[in-house]
Amino acid sequence: MAGTDGGRPSVCPTLLYADAKSAIRQLTEAFGFTEASVYEDEEGKVVHAELVQGNGAVMLGSRGTGSRFDEAMKSAGPTGVYVVVDDVDAHHQRAVDHGAEILMPPTDQDYGSRDYMARDVEGNIWSFGTYAPETRV
Repeated sequence: MAGTDGGRPSVCPTLLYADAKSAIRQLTEAFGFTEASVYEDEEGKVVHAELVQGNGAVMLGSRGTGSRFDEAMKSAGPTGVYVVVDDVDAHHQRAVDHGAEILMPPTDQDYGSRDYMARDVEGNIWSFGTYAPETRV
């Protein structure tokens, strides 16, 4: 099965941004992602990028490229993404220090997680917490 070996995740959220470069900057600086790859077209638009956090990844690109995915996403609303982090409070402080819009401060949940919620530069909702879903069923 794809994504079960070599450290590759089997599920990757994929988002499109009007300003993908700004999104990459926020995701790396405020939310601690690391750039794995960024591909641009001749005009400097990000056509595909991969950012990693722990053993997960998110793929993103620019709106308006005319790709099949871009066309399919035209009427889509904001996306919500959950990312597992070890130290929610330190992660939250980093996001605050970089000016991220915090929607919920670090909060202990009834199901045992501690998490917080933020909005990115284009309205997508990012939740960061200690809860890690079990992938073996």
